[in-house]
Amino acid sequence: MSWTHHILSRRRALTTATGLAAGALLPPAAAHGADSPRRPALATAAAFTNPVIWQDFADIDVIRVGDTFYASASTMHYSPGAPVLRSYDLVNWEIAGHSVPVLDFGVKYDLNGARGYVRGIWASSLAYRPSNRTFYWLGQIDFARTYVYTATAAEGPWSRLTTISTPYYDAGLLVDSDDTLYVAYGNTTISVAQLSPDGRNQVRTQQVFTAPSSVGTLEGSRFYKINGQYYIFLTRPANGQYILKSSSGPFGPYTMRQVLLDLPGPIAGGGVPHQGGLVQTQGGAWYYLAFVDAYPGGRMPALAPVTWTADGWPVVQLVNGAWGTSYPGPTVPPPPRQVTPMTGVDTFDGTVLKPRWEWNHNPDNTRWSVNNGLTLRTATVTDDLYGARNTLTHRIQGPTSTATVQLDHTEMRNGDRAGLALLRDSSAWIGVKRDGAGTRVSMVNGLTMDANWNTTGTGTEAASAAVSGSRVWLRASADIRPGAGRLGTFSYSTDGTTFTRLGPAFSLGNDWRFFMGYRFALFHHATQALGGAVRFTRFELTTP
Repeated sequence: MSWTHHILSRRRALTTATGLAAGALLPPAAAHGADSPRRPALATAAAFTNPVIWQDFADIDVIRVGDTFYASASTMHYSPGAPVLRSYDLVNWEIAGHSVPVLDFGVKYDLNGARGYVRGIWASSLAYRPSNRTFYWLGQIDFARTYVYTATAAEGPWSRLTTISTPYYDAGLLVDSDDTLYVAYGNTTISVAQLSPDGRNQVRTQQVFTAPSSVGTLEGSRFYKINGQYYIFLTRPANGQYILKSSSGPFGPYTMRQVLLDLPGPIAGGGVPHQGGLVQTQGGAWYYLAFVDAYPGGRMPALAPVTWTADGWPVVQLVNGAWGTSYPGPTVPPPPRQVTPMTGVDTFDGTVLKPRWEWNHNPDNTRWSVNNGLTLRTATVTDDLYGARNTLTHRIQGPTSTATVQLDHTEMRNGDRAGLALLRDSSAWIGVKRDGAGTRVSMVNGLTMDANWNTTGTGTEAASAAVSGSRVWLRASADIRPGAGRLGTFSYSTDGTTFTRLGPAFSLGNDWRFFMGYRFALFHHATQALGGAVRFTRFELTTP
């Protein structure tokens, strides 16, 4: 977890398979998904362009299990947390599920009298253990303790295995070739812990390295065993990547080498690629999946090939002295199917939300439902969107994209507010207001938070128009290319075809301190009394 142009730790800021299973390099005989005579021939994909995902997925851990790649990312206060991404070629990704089904780490994550903004799921680790064919997720919460979740399938269901009293800050989980579980963790002072065989307890921990003052902060551990050597892959936030190597076992001693520093990235105006993971393809090629600070959109995954020196150090392959905007595609077997796009239409078919959706804090599950449409019943009486429960969010697709929703507002009550927001610590929205004087569509801006994530502005209506009937279409467009002054705009329609711009353009904030990028958000809250409901029957995310 890191931020642009800042090298202080988050702790200080917040207190004033080849078998690379996040990763264990398994011996060939034991490697899950090891090549067999019946494996399809490997094929090279077409060249790919970075970022491979232009959506906000930070602090990446990446593994391969057989012919499938998986990655995990930070989600802070969003619920469910720790998305599991799936790919067959490291380039095209889909969201398979979430490792943390609910943020049951304290009342602040319920957004019911307290708040968990910029807390929750930070840099964590994803691993696969072949001996019991189980996926593991491990992460610390609130500097207090570490949680471990497991699942027999990456898409879930996931359940909590244990809680460990030591908070493994920015942890990397290693499943060693003898099946022992180790965790590398820490900020500047790096430690290694050994877990019990069942993964439920810590049996040993030891400091193994302290970053030299010439380097400064190191964090974001990823732990590997490669060709008998132990490696801890570390980030210097937010402009460098370093690696430690031990030939004497997981507890060291370790020597350090710089992997990259101030390397130009593949997104114009964005930061230096860093804090991700190493992974090996079926054919033996290595790749580094990092992220690029690219606010206001967030932190975007970028991929580059890696080679190794004769004495066992990784080297990122550059293009004209920079992380390439394009590389030849990885050589992998043909995919068994096409992944589900992260853009397109969702009609909320079926009775469960698709994994592309995450709530702002834990929802009140008695006040929403999916049944060929999303129904949001008011769960909070407030004039503050940041304090309203059951706001449902969706990542924005970069560099620019548009979200359009169809809203049935028949059952709204006086004082209700419902609509589509551009949500972050500075926000704006377009939606329907139901008041005694009638129903109108409104554009509201000026929703703001301070540095402690307390609300400083609940919004001001910038424009409105009367609407009739039971349905309205709402649209928000956002330019999330890195930089200041990027704009969002809002419009509405009464027939789903002709849209009318409403209100001024909204200037998106690009400060790093909220960590997460802007999201589209569907909301409905009361300002007078509970009892109202709205129904979203369609959501469409499009790019130019």
